[in-house]
Amino acid sequence: MRASISAFESFGDPIRKNVRLTLRLASLHHDGMNIVRTAVLMAALSALFLFVGFLIGGGAWVMIAFLFATATNLFSYWNSDRVLLSMYGARQVDETTAPDLVRTVHQLVEQAGLPMPKVYIVQNDQPNAFATGRNPQHAAVCVTSGLLARVNGEELAGVLAHELSHVRNRDTLTMTITATIAGAVAMLANFAFFVGGDGRRNPLGFIGLILVAVMAPIAAMVVQMAVSRTREFEADRMGAEISGRPLWLASALEKIDRAAAVTDNPQADSNPATAHMFIVNPLHGGALAGLFSSHPSTEERIARLRAMADRPPVQAGPWA
Repeated sequence: MRASISAFESFGDPIRKNVRLTLRLASLHHDGMNIVRTAVLMAALSALFLFVGFLIGGGAWVMIAFLFATATNLFSYWNSDRVLLSMYGARQVDETTAPDLVRTVHQLVEQAGLPMPKVYIVQNDQPNAFATGRNPQHAAVCVTSGLLARVNGEELAGVLAHELSHVRNRDTLTMTITATIAGAVAMLANFAFFVGGDGRRNPLGFIGLILVAVMAPIAAMVVQMAVSRTREFEADRMGAEISGRPLWLASALEKIDRAAAVTDNPQADSNPATAHMFIVNPLHGGALAGLFSSHPSTEERIARLRAMADRPPVQAGPWA
């Protein structure tokens, strides 16, 4: 891979600019479709919030739930990089301590037209990776030691391109908004369960109110996870376009999924709410894992990437 990566350095600035423009123009249609899907899911989540609020009587309870959920999630959004990296004991690296890793990130951000993020490594046997930060200017990309031990340089580039796509798409902001609405729905459901709703405005009666209190948070979680899965598909697609090599990411996903299934991630087990941040779900789910999973099935992700590889590439990537 060293020879193929070094070819990037021969690109002139005009060629790099043309490649970025081609990447952006080719992505507009896909971006639009994914924005529509995400917007529809978030609209459904908002409608659920309003519906539950109406059933419990609306007014002050709705406002309290929304403001509390907004405040807690805004704090998480603004401090996401520091909180998450500290939670996993991440160690920042540079060109001296991890030259190959940092060099690959640098070449990919040049291709994607992004500012250089901070780069971290987590001492964890499970191969995985995540990106965090409230915007591209405050982004961080983190990989586990298990990932570095199990993938080759090309597969690592595919993984990093995927994570940089999350940064470029501002998926941290999208998931924060989604979590805010889902959290507000859960709070309203708790109010309904413990306080009770306004019987004069509730057409379902007391039993119906209890059912709503139980089912609404589950429905909100299902929609929230659907948004997360949509963003993962988009990051796969855009990451493959940034690297120009869909099969690099497909090969990495296959290795990561197989190893992650038999390797525990103690930090993720202790903080399951962070599972959606990883490239592959770090948790080991049960029979209903597909419905409540924050990630699409790895098999479908690999199939889509292989289909991309069968088509003419959108652009050559930095390793033409």
